[in-house]
Amino acid sequence: MFGLLKKVIGDPSQRDLKKMQKIVDQVEALGDEIKKLSDDGLRQKTEEFKKRYQDGESIDQLLPEAYAVVREGSTRVLKMTPYPVQILGGIVLHKGNISEMKTGEGKTLVATMPVYLNAITGKGVHVVTVNEYLASRDCEIMGELYRFLGLTVGLNLNSLSKEEKRDAYACDITYGTNNEFGFDYLRDNMVLYKEQMVQRSLHFALVDEVDSILVDEARTPLIISGSVERTTQLYQQANTFVRILKKEEDYTYDEKTKNVQLTEEGVNKAERAFNIENLYDQKYVTLNHHINQALKAHVVMLRDTDYVVEDGEIVIVDSFTGRLMKGRRYSDGLHQAIEAKEGLQVQRESMTLASITFQNYFRMYEKLAGMTGTAKTEEEEFRNIYGMDVMAIPTNKPIAREDNADFIYKTMEGKFKAVVAQIEELYKTGQPVLVGTVSVETSELVAGLLKKKKIPHHVLNAKNHEKEAEIIENAGQRGAVTIATNMAGRGTDIQLGDGVRELGGLFVLGTERHESRRIDNQLRGRAGRQGDPGKSQFYLSMEDELMRRFGSDNMRAVMERLGMDEDQPIESKLVSRAVETAQKRVEGNNFDARKQILQYDDVMREQREIIYKQRMEVMESENLREIVLKMIKSVIERTVQLHTPENEVPEDWDLGGIVTHMKATLLKEEDLTEKDINGLDPEEMIELIYDKVVKSYDEKEEQFTPENMREFEKVIMLRTVDRKWMNHIDQMDQLRQGIHLRAYGQNDPLREYKFEGFEMFEQMINSIEEEVAMYIMKAQVEQNLERKEVAEGKAVHASANAGGEKQKKRQPIRNTSTIGRNDPCTCGSGKKYKNCCG
Repeated sequence: MFGLLKKVIGDPSQRDLKKMQKIVDQVEALGDEIKKLSDDGLRQKTEEFKKRYQDGESIDQLLPEAYAVVREGSTRVLKMTPYPVQILGGIVLHKGNISEMKTGEGKTLVATMPVYLNAITGKGVHVVTVNEYLASRDCEIMGELYRFLGLTVGLNLNSLSKEEKRDAYACDITYGTNNEFGFDYLRDNMVLYKEQMVQRSLHFALVDEVDSILVDEARTPLIISGSVERTTQLYQQANTFVRILKKEEDYTYDEKTKNVQLTEEGVNKAERAFNIENLYDQKYVTLNHHINQALKAHVVMLRDTDYVVEDGEIVIVDSFTGRLMKGRRYSDGLHQAIEAKEGLQVQRESMTLASITFQNYFRMYEKLAGMTGTAKTEEEEFRNIYGMDVMAIPTNKPIAREDNADFIYKTMEGKFKAVVAQIEELYKTGQPVLVGTVSVETSELVAGLLKKKKIPHHVLNAKNHEKEAEIIENAGQRGAVTIATNMAGRGTDIQLGDGVRELGGLFVLGTERHESRRIDNQLRGRAGRQGDPGKSQFYLSMEDELMRRFGSDNMRAVMERLGMDEDQPIESKLVSRAVETAQKRVEGNNFDARKQILQYDDVMREQREIIYKQRMEVMESENLREIVLKMIKSVIERTVQLHTPENEVPEDWDLGGIVTHMKATLLKEEDLTEKDINGLDPEEMIELIYDKVVKSYDEKEEQFTPENMREFEKVIMLRTVDRKWMNHIDQMDQLRQGIHLRAYGQNDPLREYKFEGFEMFEQMINSIEEEVAMYIMKAQVEQNLERKEVAEGKAVHASANAGGEKQKKRQPIRNTSTIGRNDPCTCGSGKKYKNCCG
């Protein structure tokens, strides 16, 4: 629909760009005036802008002058003067949109203008990159310019201590990765003292490679997790059993949906192997789940494609970028099943302590902007989910790259023969070639074929990304042959060596189409930067995954009829269009999946915001007495209402139940009897009990001093909220995993999830009130109170550790508690540990 409107009324983003062009002219017109300033004069401009902003001038009004100052500062410090198109890109970013700029157009320099302008507010600007190498590089190079202009610059790395992180966030501009910013937000909402928080409020984020972070990684939530005590033996048993199964006979595998299922015969074998009567009996749900995950590990998850084994650990490979994702684990026991499959030590399953999707994290910023070389294909998603328009910025010089139609071969073998022949031909002429592959496996296959031909080459994949920048920087030299997975050194320019322009520039050779057009465009864009010559060509086969999944049967039949052999390609625009249609279909499916994840996470988002806000209020509050009394009143009201239903006569009310419950939770044995409340209406009962509790509260406060009582309230409140919230997240997780089955009963799973999630949240709030009230009234106040974390969390679902930075080897989480099950509970409730916090 949007595409049709665009044809009728023209692309609105082009009209906006024309308006912005007038601001570009204003910035350029100020050039001569700003040039006359000394270095100190230029620096003083920053202070002047800050004062003008404080005095009520908007940053939009300051824009032309501020951009002119950055332009001049860049010329002096970096020896680079932004082109008019770069200034235009900077204006688009400041307006909270996406600048789509082709590779080599200098996006890093474009970012300096909006970053400087928005840093003037003093609220902090976050520059977000895909990996720590790029964050460090950009912080170092562009930091020179910002410091020259009088701003402070911080770098937020995974290895920093809390104090160092706090210092980095206190700077005007902070560089870091999407993971680190997201995890810091979650960790900040798990601290026990406000002083332990590192982030300030989220003001403006500028996201580099915005499509990679906000689209490709949107399906992977950030999760902080703690370990769960569950046996790992069942994974080994399921793995041993699955090894004996035969395809088609014992299980079926659907390649399109990647779904693997036991057949009738497979179920019978399982029942015999585990000596049970019915695998689908309720009591064997866990066993069934383990068998299914073991099957998935063996059939669906492929070594060196979906994951690699490194240092005795399973490390996931990002299907979009080909990068290693150290620290991330598959959920729901799949990771453990793969560990069992590969004969590694099976790690314990973990429990989610806090989680958020990138979509919801980045939507919390007051303003969000992004830049990339390829975003137009995902324009609808950026607009719908993030409210950002994608604006294609014209290139500084016309693109001189030739993009040829795809070559399609009948078999995979025929395709790779042709690929190697083409590389050999290019190598002889000295023209550099970048070979793009979809998986680690393919990159190693091509490398093996080139080795046989004795063609020197470099391989850049998830197993070898430490030297990424160096390999990519040399990929444009004469005679260079570079094989790269999809990441193809995003964020690093390929400069052409001496004499390479005359040979036709860089030749980009794709060995397969990715399921996303954007990734293919990204690969193409490695050639032809800044008006350089270049060429791109994709080699496909009927046996490629994309072709297999989407109707290549007809084309294959045509090839058979024409009697074509495997070395003969079809070069046809019609075939290329068919491939593009298949890609559009996959992109649509992926968008729907991401949208659905967001809809489910939105339910959690509302709940998360309530809990985090209340937590913050608890930490900031000097006196929680009123809040605790409100909770106590709420508990009394619920108890009385439960035992005095409106539809019953007073004679039938359960007064004994009220007295028993109150004695167990809020009052001492002698404080309340049935006689006290007999003959009262419910409202009067509530008032009477409440007055007795308040009197008891006052006595307790007098006994332990108000100061101790205030800290005691905080300790109890934080610990109860954290424990209940963590259990709630886990329950919501389990609800989510099974909710899709409701569709079989003609119910909308999302609606059911919202409804039940709300009910569970209400129950959690009630249960928090009940527990806080009980502990405050029943537990003993210790003199040396200390707030303690409920569980020690680890950031396990980090996306790619993509900068090649070394990570410490993960140690198993050990339970260091030595308290016995029958010992008195440490919380002071007087109960045994097993009946209380245990």
